[in-house]
This record gives sequence, structure tokens and C-alpha cells, in this order.
Amino acid sequence: MKSPTERFSDRVTNYVKYRPSYPDGVIATLKESCGLSVDSVVADVGSGTGILTQLLLETGAEVFAVEPNTEMRLAAERLLAGFPRFASRDGRAEATGLVPDSIDIITVAQAFHWFDWDQTKAEFERIIKPGGWVALIWNERRTGSPFGQAYESLLLTHAAEYAAVDHRRVTDDDITTFFEPGEVVTATFENHQTFDFESLQGRVMSSSYAPNEDDPKHHLLMEELRTIFDMHAQDGAVRFEYDTHMYYGQMFPE
Repeated sequence: MKSPTERFSDRVTNYVKYRPSYPDGVIATLKESCGLSVDSVVADVGSGTGILTQLLLETGAEVFAVEPNTEMRLAAERLLAGFPRFASRDGRAEATGLVPDSIDIITVAQAFHWFDWDQTKAEFERIIKPGGWVALIWNERRTGSPFGQAYESLLLTHAAEYAAVDHRRVTDDDITTFFEPGEVVTATFENHQTFDFESLQGRVMSSSYAPNEDDPKHHLLMEELRTIFDMHAQDGAVRFEYDTHMYYGQMFPE
């Protein structure tokens, strides 16, 4: 199994094109509850190709995007070069390289499950200002619809690493412990994507656990994906529905 910092190196093009963004409620909550403003300095840790980073930059905040994967970091640098308050950093959650006591808000989108939590907590305490805020965010794909159930079964059957790296293995107790001695607040928002078959293929292949074209399982995966799509598509498209979960709080209260 590849290390977390290398897993998406060959997925960047599909990641940029086909991964979901985050609903308006995420930024609204950061503004209303965490004080996000044009005066904020934000560290987007595990920033990947910059999906959340862009939304943060659009508020006018200064944003340090911290990402260890070279290919993903370079993609974000290309996409976000036009934002004057964007800064890219080659770093990990456990060693961001940021200045002590310099950050108002730390965000982590779709990445916390890859971190060493004890080391990350120590690093967050080092870089965050007293009374600063931390927000952990995931788009969690719903599996209750007939298409959602079929897609989940597809991954469990043809993507060997899927269950081992699924972010849903992170429990509420894990998150509560991570935020201690501070308290954590939760919020959930609806999100969705609509795909034709070509873009559905891209969405699957944006995932680190999907077998690549040189893997014998790839053909079987795509063959069954086509069957599922034909069975469930309406007007030539299927819909991915998500619950976007947000956990936020002051980990180190003043």
C-alpha cells in the first residue's frame, strides 16, 4: 500500500476535474462561528489540489495551502496562481513548516484520516494563535439509494484497498478526543454531483484505491460500472449525493 503522501500522485487530473467542492454552508459557518474574514490567516492542511483553498481565498483571507504530495501541490499552484493572498507550502500535517502562533483558522478537508493524530495535534497547537479555530470537513457519499448501494458494492468488490482507507473509519469519539480540551461542534450540509458515464469514470479514477488501467481488475471495475450506470441513469446521468460533515471548535481555548 502506498504511503498517504504518495497515494494521489497519478490521480491529479481526475481529482481536479471530478472531485466535489464544498457547499456554501461550510464557508458561511467559518465566517459566522469561527470569525473567517479578510483579516484572517488560514492554514488549509492537506490541501490537495486546492478545492477548499479556493473557496477560502475567495473570501479575501490569506491562505497557506500545506500539501506534501508534489503533483497535487503543483496543480493547486497552477489553478490558484491568480490569488495574491495564496501561499503554497510543501509540508505535512505533522510538520507544516509554518511560523508558531501565526494562524487564526486551520482547515482540513478530506484529509484528516491520513494524519498521525497525536503529532498533528501538537503541530496545530504550535502554529495556531490563542483562541484560534480548527475545522475538519468531509464530503461523505450517501449509500442509501439504489445507485448508491450498487456503487458501494462495486468498490467493495473491485477496489481492494477501499475499506482500509475509507474516512468513515474515523469515529465521533476520535474527533472528540482530537479536539480535547476544547469542545467540538458538528454541522452537516447537503451536496451533490451529476455525472454522465465519462465523468463517472473520472470520478471513480480520482480515488486512490481504484485499480489503474494496468491492473487486471480495472477492466472488471469499468465493465460493472457501465452496467450500474445503464441500470440507474436518468436522462443520461447519475447523481452522487453527499452529506458534508463539518467538525469545528477551539482546540486550545484561551
